[in-house]
Amino acid sequence: MLKPTKSEELFLNLSYNRFYDLFDEAMEDDFWNKESWYRFSKISQIFAIYAELLTYEPLKYVLKDIKKNRPPMEAEIGGLLFKFVRNILAHFPLFESWNNVWISKELVNWQKEGQTIDRFLKKFTGNQEVKYRIWEENKKQMTYISIKFPEIYDKNKIYLKDIISEKDGVKFSLVMMKKILNTQVEEISKI
Repeated sequence: MLKPTKSEELFLNLSYNRFYDLFDEAMEDDFWNKESWYRFSKISQIFAIYAELLTYEPLKYVLKDIKKNRPPMEAEIGGLLFKFVRNILAHFPLFESWNNVWISKELVNWQKEGQTIDRFLKKFTGNQEVKYRIWEENKKQMTYISIKFPEIYDKNKIYLKDIISEKDGVKFSLVMMKKILNTQVEEISKI
């Protein structure tokens, strides 16, 4: 069993605590009634935290295991797609709401071709839609979502909302992120 270094432990504690705080807030119904820029800033933070946590070596093993033992595309969604979203939000901080975020081949490659976002789109453009469902325990209901990869990756605008919806898509993302992150948690206690 890998034991985190002191530095890793500090980073993991801060990151996990912030992730769980943001997760709890975003899973509440009233979060989705707040201003779009507020939701967007919180969603951006949670994707950034998750992407940073994925650099922790044991989580890389978790994604490899998911790729081997779970349904097709689950590891890609839990790793590559969420990093793709994070990279769009981090490298193009030009938008104020989820529904306004768009990219194109020209924008993505404004500096250099072949970076992470470009590679993701080249790999997944034209792929079939992936459908998921999540059980929302507090509501006792099933939520269904679809992840739709772009048909074309060229000069066209590709809206983030068309790949993954804001409310249900983000909730699904958070549930999947939490499931992956929780593999590294020994004990969760309520304070």
